Amino acid sequence: MRSLKRFIIIITCVLGSTLLAQDGHSILIKMMAVLEPENSQAIMTQTINTSSGEKRQFKYEYYTSDKGKNILMRYTEPARSRGMATLMLNNAEDIWTYFPRTKRVRKLASSAKHQNFEGSDFTYEDMGSGNAWKDDYTTERLEDASIDGQDCYAIRLTPHKDADVSYSKLEITLHKQDFSPVEIHYFDKDGQQTKTLFFQDIRNVEGIPTAFKMVMQNQLENTSTEMGVEEITYKITYPTGFFTEQELRK
Repeated sequence: MRSLKRFIIIITCVLGSTLLAQDGHSILIKMMAVLEPENSQAIMTQTINTSSGEKRQFKYEYYTSDKGKNILMRYTEPARSRGMATLMLNNAEDIWTYFPRTKRVRKLASSAKHQNFEGSDFTYEDMGSGNAWKDDYTTERLEDASIDGQDCYAIRLTPHKDADVSYSKLEITLHKQDFSPVEIHYFDKDGQQTKTLFFQDIRNVEGIPTAFKMVMQNQLENTSTEMGVEEITYKITYPTGFFTEQELRK
């Protein structure tokens, strides 16, 4: 009898831990560890493809800390944009921009996080929400999927009633092997899908699976924005005061 009880306890613990590992919220936590490591520093490119076929190309320096809670971006190309900078704190709740021509820093209204970032298909919220997904949304596990022959988890994020977010839900697929995201589908307040973010060219950087190409497709506007990684490291620490308004002017 004791052996039977011990067997039942072991099986219960194993099943419980397995279910926990596959729970939607646990999957999200592991995905966010991939998407938002403690700190990062990168050189990025951005290509905006307009509905008329025009391409607008930029290059910028990209710094994050505290798992994406703080972000600083500084444009280096083209020449007309060089020195422009954006600071997002508290998961894009506080946003400042710097314009080198006027040498002035402007704080944006709190509603700005729902607006498009520098004419791209990403909003400030998309760029800077960081780990806030874990607090703003309830997570539900969906039926598993297979994308390009690879087994994937699928989860749905539904916002809490008091969450200040732009979307009625997010549906995400991610690799089972390393929890790196594959696609994120964005739905507006009316439940219509508006955008899809694709993660491509996944490479292992310092033990973290990293998408070297991200494409945001806007189904409503027939536009897209590509983000590319030229260089990136996660082994970086920042001095006190780096993510401040004063740093924007440098």
